[in-house]
Amino acid sequence: MLAQRELVPEGSATAKALDDSLKRWVALTRYLEEGAVPIDNNQIENLIRPWALGRSNWLFAGSLRSGERAAAIMSLIQSARMNGHDPYVYLKDVLTRLPTQRASEIGQLLPHQWTPA
Repeated sequence: MLAQRELVPEGSATAKALDDSLKRWVALTRYLEEGAVPIDNNQIENLIRPWALGRSNWLFAGSLRSGERAAAIMSLIQSARMNGHDPYVYLKDVLTRLPTQRASEIGQLLPHQWTPA
């Protein structure tokens, strides 16, 4: 990489990329010395992608109230996932049962207490 850097014109995008890589050489090669360190972070990138993509979409919720509703729905969906439920199955069941559910028993429809009907 050092030899190639000498051949690249100063200030070019390639030169900047090589300089950046050389500055971080120790971190870039850490996985060679430590077998438990993954070569990439694709798994984490894939987990956060929906939130990163949605971030710009959520700017256009329409109003503060709409944004709060969207946040509540997304929290409910994520909570269902975290409790091992398929969000579609969970929401379909809850929305079907909600009109006839007693107000005193509404907590049973929360993801951590929900059991399919």
